[in-house]
Amino acid sequence: MIESPPANYLDKLPAWTELSARQLAAEDNIELTAPHLEILLVARQFYADFGFSPSMRPLIRYIADHLNLGKARSIYLMQLFPPSPAKVVARLAGLPKPKNCL
Repeated sequence: MIESPPANYLDKLPAWTELSARQLAAEDNIELTAPHLEILLVARQFYADFGFSPSMRPLIRYIADHLNLGKARSIYLMQLFPPSPAKVVARLAGLPKPKNCL
């Protein structure tokens, strides 16, 4: 007998929208702007390419490759997504928590 996987928020990954991200961000007292959405879309592309959520260093490298070096700085990401950018980005982008985030 084949068991179905447990239900979790990943079942809703394709249903992610900018509105759902804005609602989650509001819970964290973050008002999403164009720079926020740009990072969320890059994180979703990372997940599509590699099948897992990026931790901080891979996220920074991917941003550098797909956006620009100015946005690929931990200080920039901390300003947009405090207190833990990789974890917050994953949550707002509808992705699983990165494996090495507490």
